[in-house]
Amino acid sequence: MVNGRTVLERFAAGGPRGSWPAEEFAQARRLEGLPAEVVMDLATDTFLVIVRGTGGVEG
Repeated sequence: MVNGRTVLERFAAGGPRGSWPAEEFAQARRLEGLPAEVVMDLATDTFLVIVRGTGGVEG
């Protein structure tokens, strides 16, 4: 968990399909009941699929 977020998966931003793999992965997790969302990590140039922590602390 980083800054109140759990990273489920990472996807390279420079891939030929852009953010689509991350969006598809996040959608599949949402269908499973997880509140997954996609964010961009500029420092590593990756899309992260995350679930925000439930402790009330978000980074």
